[in-house]
Amino acid sequence: MVRIRLSRGGAKKRPFYHIVATDQRNKRDGRFLERLGFFNPVATGGEEELRVNLERVEYWQSVGGQMSERVKSLINDYKKASPAVV
Repeated sequence: MVRIRLSRGGAKKRPFYHIVATDQRNKRDGRFLERLGFFNPVATGGEEELRVNLERVEYWQSVGGQMSERVKSLINDYKKASPAVV
């Protein structure tokens, strides 16, 4: 089964997450099928905090992909923050 979840990167105490589509049996930071965006929880100033390719997320959901709870809440916030992007 395909899962849409976060994959951690970045330095110690400076997390950076990629939103990826992966097989649920793979490790958190292991092999993935496709990168769908990123989430930077420590973004400051003019840095972008969240970017998501909604078309690809919808595609993976249409073929049976399940989102993790955190990714689901991030995407809902992303849709609310940018209503022109649907």
